[in-house]
Amino acid sequence: MGGDYSIEPAAIHYSRVDNINIPMISAINTPRALIHWGADQFQKAGLVFAHGTDNALDEAACLVMHALQIGYDQPDALLDEEVTEADRLRVLQLLEQRITSREPAAYLLHEAWFANLPFYVDERVLVPRSPIAELIEAQFMPWVKTEQVSRILDMCTGSGCIGIACAHAFPDATVDLTDLSSDALGVARENIKRHHMSDRVQALQSDVFSALHGRVYDIIVANPPYVPAEEMQQLAPEFAHEPSLGLLAGPDGLDIVVQILKHAARHLDESGILVVEVGYTEELLVAQFPDVPFMWLEFEYGGHGVFMLEAAQLEYYQPLFDRVVSQRGNAIEQPR
Repeated sequence: MGGDYSIEPAAIHYSRVDNINIPMISAINTPRALIHWGADQFQKAGLVFAHGTDNALDEAACLVMHALQIGYDQPDALLDEEVTEADRLRVLQLLEQRITSREPAAYLLHEAWFANLPFYVDERVLVPRSPIAELIEAQFMPWVKTEQVSRILDMCTGSGCIGIACAHAFPDATVDLTDLSSDALGVARENIKRHHMSDRVQALQSDVFSALHGRVYDIIVANPPYVPAEEMQQLAPEFAHEPSLGLLAGPDGLDIVVQILKHAARHLDESGILVVEVGYTEELLVAQFPDVPFMWLEFEYGGHGVFMLEAAQLEYYQPLFDRVVSQRGNAIEQPR
């Protein structure tokens, strides 16, 4: 799993298996049995799955197969072969660590997949999980002409997964990755190196558009923080491992997206598009801007709360965006 980008199991620091009765599960000695046993334990422990998988079975499979170095493309029969005692104990330790720490699997493995590409992740960045991956794989068609895309901005980039995936999808384009967090940019730069994209992708520290004076793009794509303050207190323990800077966006979750709407037009080519994920704050955004014709995109593999606006639409509603930001009292001065 993961090819050249995988983290070897030997590099993982495991906790002791204090709560597992080893003699009682000695018969659980194949990858398939370990996956099903792990999924059962995850469900009993009440774990939450929202960081790349959405159920206990897939989460257990991810951990077991990684620990045993089994690729998803290997024969299914391999799952029924007996593992060594050392391998079995290593798997059990990793499964137990998932239960006791409540860390998402991606952090335990330091790896997450996005748009069929592997990325290094740690607790400096959110775990990649955006439905925007589906749009990237489709090259944002039919809203852009692929051959005309030469400049892309991935705002609030985190691990860099969206922008780097865009660079793969548009091999002739240059991509800027921006984030307010210097820690996140450290991870993004690591992923730029891992994907050998240093010639076309650069990471810049910027508070929304503050460091991008004069830069214009064909596509601006953003997965900004959008969790309301009250919601932060109600998130499952798994989310506590993620940086709050990547989640929290003021009382209603709209602080960042309204800034993006206010400043995006001057950074888009006249035929450019803006794509932003706002998740479950979709209804709040529509209530804030009831007259704006957001195009809410649909996804074959699940996901919601992603809108698209064209450059001309952003220009037309510029006075409204300016007025709302001013009224909200959280306007950030941006270079014009």
